[in-house]
Amino acid sequence: QVQLVESGGGLVQPGGSLTLSCVASGFDFSTYAMKWYRQPPGKEREEVASIVPSGSITNYADSVKGRFTISRDNEKKTVYLQLNNMKPEDTAMYFCHVQAVITQRSNGRYLGSNYWGKGTPVTVSS
Repeated sequence: QVQLVESGGGLVQPGGSLTLSCVASGFDFSTYAMKWYRQPPGKEREEVASIVPSGSITNYADSVKGRFTISRDNEKKTVYLQLNNMKPEDTAMYFCHVQAVITQRSNGRYLGSNYWGKGTPVTVSS
């Protein structure tokens, strides 16, 4: 089964740094783009970063551009999000996400499915 397991969240002070990890299993990780989303308390979930399968191209939300770095290690089936110069508004649950993973259902048919990790919480507070 497809699984995404995030880790690395915690409490940091403004200006501090964290590195989040997402370990993937159950699919051909190196074939899929990976994304990080975050959801602040009481707010909408938003995409913060994405990375193509090879890792050669990355994209960031304007709110994190220049501060966050997404990377991946296909041998370890892990995608990372490095959060630098953190701000209180970065406080959120951070989720790992993959889109349109081809999986075979119980009826034998194939379907492209989206998967989310359970999230890892990040709090930025002084």
